[in-house]
Amino acid sequence: MDKYIKNKNIILGVAGGIAAYKSVELLRLLVKQGARVRVAMTSSACKFVGPLTFEALSGQKVCTDLFEGDDASIQHIKWADDADAVIIAPATANIIGKFANGIADDALSTLILAVTAPVLICPAMNTHMYENRAVQRNIDILEGDGYHIMEPGSGELACGTSGPGRMPEPEIILDRLICCLTPKDYKGKKVLVTAGPTREKIDPVRFISNPSSGKMGYAVARAAEHRGADVILVSGPVDIMPPLNVKVIHTESAKEMAASVLEHFKHSDVVIKTAAVSDYRTKKVAKQKIKKTKTAMSLDLQKNMDILKELGKKKKSQVLVGFAAETQDLKKNAEKKLKAKNLDIIAGNLVGSPNSGFGTDTNRVTLFLKGGNVKKLPEMEKDEVADILLDQVKKIEKKK
Repeated sequence: MDKYIKNKNIILGVAGGIAAYKSVELLRLLVKQGARVRVAMTSSACKFVGPLTFEALSGQKVCTDLFEGDDASIQHIKWADDADAVIIAPATANIIGKFANGIADDALSTLILAVTAPVLICPAMNTHMYENRAVQRNIDILEGDGYHIMEPGSGELACGTSGPGRMPEPEIILDRLICCLTPKDYKGKKVLVTAGPTREKIDPVRFISNPSSGKMGYAVARAAEHRGADVILVSGPVDIMPPLNVKVIHTESAKEMAASVLEHFKHSDVVIKTAAVSDYRTKKVAKQKIKKTKTAMSLDLQKNMDILKELGKKKKSQVLVGFAAETQDLKKNAEKKLKAKNLDIIAGNLVGSPNSGFGTDTNRVTLFLKGGNVKKLPEMEKDEVADILLDQVKKIEKKK
């Protein structure tokens, strides 16, 4: 569960569009994150998805009528006062027009006028409607008034046209909501993150690599972006959707990763290096596939640059963080690397556990700090580890 959503009061406003079915999944994701969700629907939305569906998932009565119930006359004011954030998904051209011009003629549009919490609007409509000058003008008005507007997705729409107008996927909306609710204590900071494995070619079809999934590094990059940082993510080959609003530089070999990291290092305030970089590469890459002609084969290897150690030599005012995946003697090996590579923090973990290390969604990390302090963390989601790590970096920056 994300700490910035857990136990928060979220209003999900659903307007009358075919994308309303996606709002059901969005509600499920919000509840899974521990949010208390109330749903307000327009009368048109009820024709696409029944209120009972939202009531069953949220555990709370859905607001569809301004004058429904004993306390109906003040219900929308109470909801607005209690809200930590509001999501409008889907946001149709009609509801966007009402919000932009202060029209309050139903439960949802009346409620929104009383809200002082952040409001995230997710447009979803026909492409030509979305591109209409009146709709774009209304969106500009809302942005000027401080509303958070998401860009719709592009593709084939239910009406048969193709182009912008698709409601963003629920996972993306959830990510932007977390961003809206996260304090921006890294605003103005440049954060450089590395993630994933590297691949060292043997021939055109084989390479030397490791099982790193990149999940930890991507979690750090995403958390830093949520906290307002300008983030560059140098990534090895992974199968993960890039974090939003993060510049991703894709690399393959250790040499390529080193070149990208060194290029951006001098402009960075914080460097967090989670990538699992190959220590060695083949001296010569075969131009053609090596055929199986012998019972044994040896590879002539040469050492790659130790990127983290090189950064430690070049470090000035930056906070430098490394990761150490070990199979034994974690404390001894991590502290040795901390000193030898001139790091501020090294996050160490023993690999091999099914819930910690390569490829898992959780991690059990120990933070070894310059100066001798050690912070042992329990098993937790990698997103949580990322936030704790960024908290620790912030403390080091204040001391510096």
